Amino acid sequence: MLRVKDLVKTYNNGEQRLYALNKISFEINKGDFVVILGPSGSGKSTLLNAISGLDPVDSGSICYDGSDITKLDSKSLTAFRRKKTAFVFQAYYLLPTLTAEANIRMGADLAKINNIDEIIEAVGLKGKENRLPHELSGGEQQRVSIARAIAKSPDILFCDEPTGALDEETGRQIMHYLTKLHKEKKLTVVMVTHNSNFSALSTKVIKMNSGKITDISIRDNPSSVDEIVW
Repeated sequence: MLRVKDLVKTYNNGEQRLYALNKISFEINKGDFVVILGPSGSGKSTLLNAISGLDPVDSGSICYDGSDITKLDSKSLTAFRRKKTAFVFQAYYLLPTLTAEANIRMGADLAKINNIDEIIEAVGLKGKENRLPHELSGGEQQRVSIARAIAKSPDILFCDEPTGALDEETGRQIMHYLTKLHKEKKLTVVMVTHNSNFSALSTKVIKMNSGKITDISIRDNPSSVDEIVW
């Protein structure tokens, strides 16, 4: 599904070039649940932004089903992101003047999906559709964010620290839903996190440090959310 080869991204630091990504290569198969781990500054969020088409890279290839998105022009790249990917951030990025349902419908409209009732019920927001973001808890706002993302029917869901701003109980609820999506809908999920315990939930773990991949491991029997230590 996704093949990354020799990915390089650098930044200027005075007269020096710093490597945010240094010859990164890996593959993600359809239906994988990938966890990207690493300390702050290791390059994991930079990698997520690159492979999702949000940020450009200096060199290397990012191939989705054989098509290299690094060669797409701006218009084609926007169309790719709209049709193929969705993103869940640590910050919820909801439109404050729109209700929960209206925020979710933004994603559904991109995929031309009319009925979002099932999605709203699945994320536990039934009865709260008409509330504005400030009337919802942090966990509920993140559920709206996830519902908006999956309402697009993406091929791959990218998550950048989706539980980072949540308490343990709410975070577990969010992870329960993400793992349920992965299992029931065969959704491919790629998640950046600082919580190494989340690796037990994945089918593939990518560890990073200083812009490089230090280890890639495959997990045949992922744990459940209830089994992991927070």
